[in-house]
Amino acid sequence: MLSTLRVSAPVRLCSRPATTASSQSGSDFDVAVVGAGPGGYVAAIRAAQLGLKVACVEKERTNGGTCLNVGCIPSKCLLHASHVYSQAHRNAWKRIGVTIPQVSLDFKAMMQHKNKTIAGLSAGIEQMFAKNKVERVRGRAVLRADGSIDVLSAADGSTPKRQQIRAKNVILANGSESAALPFAPYDEKRVVSSTGALALESVPEKMVIVGAGVIGLELGSVYQRLGSQVTFVEYLPRIAPGMDLAISKQMRSLVEKEGSKFHLSSKVTAIDRSSSGVQVSVSPVDAAAGAPFKLEADVVMVSVGRRPNTASSGLKEAGLALDRAGRVVVDDHYRTSMPGVYAIGDLIYGPMLAHKASEEAVAVAEGIAEGCPPHKINYAAIPSVLYTSPEVAWVGPAVDDLDPKSVNVGSFPLRANGRSRASDSAEGVCKVVSDKKTGRVVSVHIMAPEAGEMIGEAVTAVQFGLTAHQLGSVIHPHPTVIEVIKEAALACNGEAVHS
Repeated sequence: MLSTLRVSAPVRLCSRPATTASSQSGSDFDVAVVGAGPGGYVAAIRAAQLGLKVACVEKERTNGGTCLNVGCIPSKCLLHASHVYSQAHRNAWKRIGVTIPQVSLDFKAMMQHKNKTIAGLSAGIEQMFAKNKVERVRGRAVLRADGSIDVLSAADGSTPKRQQIRAKNVILANGSESAALPFAPYDEKRVVSSTGALALESVPEKMVIVGAGVIGLELGSVYQRLGSQVTFVEYLPRIAPGMDLAISKQMRSLVEKEGSKFHLSSKVTAIDRSSSGVQVSVSPVDAAAGAPFKLEADVVMVSVGRRPNTASSGLKEAGLALDRAGRVVVDDHYRTSMPGVYAIGDLIYGPMLAHKASEEAVAVAEGIAEGCPPHKINYAAIPSVLYTSPEVAWVGPAVDDLDPKSVNVGSFPLRANGRSRASDSAEGVCKVVSDKKTGRVVSVHIMAPEAGEMIGEAVTAVQFGLTAHQLGSVIHPHPTVIEVIKEAALACNGEAVHS
């Protein structure tokens, strides 16, 4: 059985083997997938690998969805390039004996690197579609009440090669879009979403970012490094909600040290455009806390969350149940209120993360192929990463969200780690949280230069129910930064050697 190969899934008795699936009478495909992002293309390819006839409908010219085209990948291109530039420009390596006398910024070349990276990865998905015989249909998919899909003109107006698709199963992976302020629609030039911020033609002198969550902090750090005067306006009294509070405060301090400013517990009440720039009106959330004020900017980026792409696909009109947030309602097996129609990724509950969508995609594709209800993935073991410098990565609940009487917290600073000191990158910490009764790892929080590369070990511990002692017993190569996980795990039970 396929499910027995996936340790996180229960063993199930299936009605038929994966390779014997056949289309219903009148169906063109076994599976039709809507969207070619990290959820959609993974679902399409996995279903095809299991012997199913698959079509994938995507309205954009390129594959990869938001993540690849206007999200995860382009932002990481700019984060890396801007970090290298900033380090060289500030002569940050002088203290370790490296001096670079002259440094210049070629913003156009930086953007070209981003675009080349996107094009190469998108072409790779197209090749995987061809290799696995997935039929890629370009156009906008609209779900009908009978479960069929009408394919309308693509985003650029081109005519699709198929006008209608009938499939035994439909997987909705439409993704999400940036939420806008009702009084400030995007023009993607001066008032921009994250999409517009990734495609600016020049570095703005002044930039205001509405929202200090992960996306806002990442793109704010890009432009601050490149020379912008960046100011954040955040409704909450803290930055990066969901992150461990102590680490969040430490990150705010580091961002301010680099030159950015924060107005917390503040709300934007108006955004006015003029020939000279953009004026942002700000008021304290608590009117008694202070007087309203105005900020001047060349560009305002609004980063107040994302909303599921349900409006343009006819989902409500087809009879699909939606919740108050506009998300598709599904059961524990990703089944919607319409028989044979599944939904995954940003369309449904849970964090809007590419890796979450991809895991749901595999679960649904394998469930369809097996003839069994797809298994529910382990949402407690989904990591999150803030790709600033240093990075912050975590899996599981924040320490401040847990009952301190029920958990042990082991902490280890990077300044006590040999590799971090040798690399002159000792700003950060690792926390391992374990259950007092069982000893099992509940959550892990890391602030380190490459925390996103380190968190996988912690996810493994949470996924497979390891105790802090077991995690601390893993032999790590020395000297490495990831040794901080071992030390923090041992510290949960007072066993750390180097603290």
